Amino acid sequence: MVKVRQDAWSHEDDLLLAETVLRHIREGSTQLNAFEEVGDQLNRTAAACGFRWNAEVRQNYEKAIDLAKRQRKQRKQAEKHKLQGSSNLKTVKRKPTYTSTQEHPSIDSIIAQLQELKSDDLRVSSQEADKLKEENERLRGEKETLESELERMNKDYQALQEDYQTFISIMERARKMVVLDEDSSLSSPTFKMEKNGNLQQIAK
Repeated sequence: MVKVRQDAWSHEDDLLLAETVLRHIREGSTQLNAFEEVGDQLNRTAAACGFRWNAEVRQNYEKAIDLAKRQRKQRKQAEKHKLQGSSNLKTVKRKPTYTSTQEHPSIDSIIAQLQELKSDDLRVSSQEADKLKEENERLRGEKETLESELERMNKDYQALQEDYQTFISIMERARKMVVLDEDSSLSSPTFKMEKNGNLQQIAK
């Protein structure tokens, strides 16, 4: 299906484009994927979405873009640490607490091994909790940033609407004044007194 759309971009369209691009940046995806996703939703081409982003929208989201890039970096680091922690946990769980020369482990060695595994599990759980807390803080900061951007854009839009209405009002008053001037000039003929006392209208 060929996408042919000629109507202008709305404020909601721009907001959808910005949110999608920021999400793709944050998740380590490409802007092209974001343009294609928005294009499918708005029945526009990816090229049209890319042009709109670079020409009009991007300049309003520089801080949000920097934040999304930092979050992408932190996310990759967190995933790397998680993989390393998982590998260390497997190594710990495979570590025997008795030598191969022992035919049967003692009760004390079994208890010691269980206590060691419990300690490792608690440590890993604490690390996961810290990571979740950090991620929650990042998401809260991102939400506040987006809300601030949305509020600013709404204010700009409202100011633009007010300016437009003021302009229309001024143009309407100017048009009425021109019409009144023309009517006044037409309805006020000029006369001169002749020698015989008669009034004669002077042609304009």
